[in-house]
Amino acid sequence: MNLSNLRAPAKANRNKKRVGRGMGSGHGKTSTRGHKGQGSRSGSSLMRGFEGGQMPLHRRLPKRGFTNIFRTEYTVLNLHRIAEMGEAELTHERLLALGFLKRRNELLKILGTGELSAAITVHAHRFSKSAQQKIEAAGGRAVLLS
Repeated sequence: MNLSNLRAPAKANRNKKRVGRGMGSGHGKTSTRGHKGQGSRSGSSLMRGFEGGQMPLHRRLPKRGFTNIFRTEYTVLNLHRIAEMGEAELTHERLLALGFLKRRNELLKILGTGELSAAITVHAHRFSKSAQQKIEAAGGRAVLLS
């Protein structure tokens, strides 16, 4: 493969639909708008979710509950996943490198599902009570990040 035989993938470079350019184009006369009706008129633009006058779906469905916009989101990690890693110390950077965290500024909470056999030092923003007890029972340390 070289520059002389490179090609764009199939359907990558499609020509723009040229409407209103005569019957031979296949998009002449009504310019793909159909006959009469609301969508055929000039200046026609409908709101998102408009269903022709029928009550739109977002108004038909019941509204319930409350979304707290100030909620603090944590990425959770269970003890059995930590035990599988076989590390002596788990820092935020190490978890980022291993792919357990996606972004550098993610908050991490350790949950207590599973057992630890070896002593391990875990750095996280939050620990559940059971996780902290199990880490310390195995001889490790639960270090809180601020």
